[in-house]
Amino acid sequence: MKLWIPGPTEVRPALLEAIAAPMIGHRSGAMTAAIERLDPGLKLAFGLAEGSSAQVAVHSVSATAMMESSLLGAGRRKVLSLVNGAFSERFAEVAELIGLEVRRLSVPMGEVVPPAAVAQVLAEEGPFDAVTVVSSETSTGTATPLAPLAKVLQPYPETWLLVDLVSWIAGAPVDFDACGIDFAFAGVQKAFALPPGISVGCASARYLERAATVPQRGFALDPVLIFEGHAKRKTPATPCIPLYFGLGQQLEDIGPTAADWRARFDRHRRMQRTTIDWAAGHGLSLLPEEQFGSPTVSCIRAGDLDVAALVAGLAERGLQISNGYGDLKGKTFRIGHMGDHTEAGLADLLAAADEVLAG
Repeated sequence: MKLWIPGPTEVRPALLEAIAAPMIGHRSGAMTAAIERLDPGLKLAFGLAEGSSAQVAVHSVSATAMMESSLLGAGRRKVLSLVNGAFSERFAEVAELIGLEVRRLSVPMGEVVPPAAVAQVLAEEGPFDAVTVVSSETSTGTATPLAPLAKVLQPYPETWLLVDLVSWIAGAPVDFDACGIDFAFAGVQKAFALPPGISVGCASARYLERAATVPQRGFALDPVLIFEGHAKRKTPATPCIPLYFGLGQQLEDIGPTAADWRARFDRHRRMQRTTIDWAAGHGLSLLPEEQFGSPTVSCIRAGDLDVAALVAGLAERGLQISNGYGDLKGKTFRIGHMGDHTEAGLADLLAAADEVLAG
């Protein structure tokens, strides 16, 4: 079954081969080399500016765990959570579960929280330790622009911007420093096109400085230990070594220059355009406004289309897409055009979908 779901996505045989390499000791020189191999590519993936003081890291946990880690180092005051889907709501719920006071700023699924509304809450209800946002809301295929949020946050230098990049990074530019991000994280099972099991992160110097003063950060998810361990090439605990091999191979395969990464991002945008145009040909449209459509996940309004029948018909042809998420089930369907998927492969998927819809 070829996966065109919003993740996990298809994994190339070459990456599976890299993951199957012989095991090594996690305190060996070989492990040091495996960690060092990751940094150049991760800095490109996060779009770090030249001379950036931000640090990258890898940790053997899910992206949801890194979501919790980001909050553990942010402080103990209020958090402002921008909620426009299932995973941005999860960010808010995780903050509450670790004892933080959370102010939700919510809009309907498929919409983007207006920066002006964020500015108003910051001015009238602050101070906040952090603002949480999901850059690409996988449940709705909605992308929230980060640069406008960075501008809104400029008058509040003590409020960190924490960003879920799960279905964004490696599919679209991040520009960590330019977007004023303090902590960003993602799993590798989306646009990195690897099996799930490790997460990547990036933290600003000011985030790590304050995080070191926050009490009771635990151990396994302590962001200071995670980033210090990566910098020292000594992970806090035994890492998922095979996925370090796979990530290293993938980063090198994408390429060593910013131009290589731009080519990857451009391919994702072209696949998004193709998907939107295909939907329009059937009288369908994206759930979000097109300008806020994610370049990696298209969530399409189903109209009168039988989503379950479409999903089943494609499955019979060895192709898998996703029904809508939660309350959107049956009302939308999602195509994950990300990672190492090709434009030719997408054309085959959409041609198969045409066959199913034609009956």
